[in-house]
Amino acid sequence: MIRKLSFVLLGALLIAALALGLVYWKLHSALEQPLQLGAAQTLEVQFGDTPSGLLQRLERDGVLSDSFWLRLHWRLKLSGHTLHSGEYQLRPEMTARDMIGLWQRGEVVQHTLTIVEGWNFRQVRAALEALPTVKQTIVGQSDDEVMTRLGQAGSHPEGRFFPDTYSFTRGVTDLELLQRAYSRLETVLAEEWQQRSEGLPYQDAYEALIMASIIEKETGVPSERGEIAGVFVRRLEQGMLLQTDPTVIYGMGEQYRGRITRSDLRRPTPYNTYTNSGLPPTPIAMVGREAIHAALHPIEGKSLYFVARGDGSHVFSDSLSEHNRAVREYQLKRRADYRSSPPPRQTPAPIENAQ
Repeated sequence: MIRKLSFVLLGALLIAALALGLVYWKLHSALEQPLQLGAAQTLEVQFGDTPSGLLQRLERDGVLSDSFWLRLHWRLKLSGHTLHSGEYQLRPEMTARDMIGLWQRGEVVQHTLTIVEGWNFRQVRAALEALPTVKQTIVGQSDDEVMTRLGQAGSHPEGRFFPDTYSFTRGVTDLELLQRAYSRLETVLAEEWQQRSEGLPYQDAYEALIMASIIEKETGVPSERGEIAGVFVRRLEQGMLLQTDPTVIYGMGEQYRGRITRSDLRRPTPYNTYTNSGLPPTPIAMVGREAIHAALHPIEGKSLYFVARGDGSHVFSDSLSEHNRAVREYQLKRRADYRSSPPPRQTPAPIENAQ
């Protein structure tokens, strides 16, 4: 009797071992199967999707087989892991195990938005609207409405969003990206303001931001930013008009067509620094850290004027007579390929400046 029970028990153990071996083999085979893809494709995972549902969908689409065993694997091994929504890049050389590993690690596809130094807020909004991976929530709303939704009611949007490349996953809202760029600008401006030089003619950090936006538009030559800042700071200190073309152009808005005339320089707008003393009322562009730093660390000197050479750099002058000579040399006899600044990245045609 005991021998009979031993044989039964041995048989049961053998069957169990064979069953476990079969399960292991089926799981292993299912996990190591290559994805049936002719080319890379994106798998979009919506909020609320489950691994089981996705695996069944992929089996129906012919991308993989044996989804039962893959679902069993997730339930036994990965039930505590959260499936992150977003996009997952699937490639033909991947196995089912590789794909599940992506889900396990939450390696979703990252998209990017780049805000360029010197852009205005209209250009930032256009860049956002052009991204199909961003959920559009502010289209058709005024700038004031957008700032109110950002918790900044009454604030002007110009210059308040930090130029940088921002990574995001599909489905992020335009407002979320703007909030990130706004917060980043606030952080950078506060850091630079704390380390500013002494004796600057700014009442607060916002005035420094306004100055930085002018510097940002005046030159793309990094080495000149501090010197240009010095010119403008000395003008403010001596009660001189800033007389900077980018502010005039900003004040013209949609009326600007690539050139400014003498009548434009006399046109009364809040941003015309040929007719209004001091700084304009708001920044005129998005500002990078380098321009903010230059505004807060102007280079000392005596120059009060500068004129573009035509290659992106400028000639600085201490007196009006020197400046007039430079204007005659570099602007009145300008070449066909004359530029006041280097060709900007993804920005409108270059402007012509003469102080």
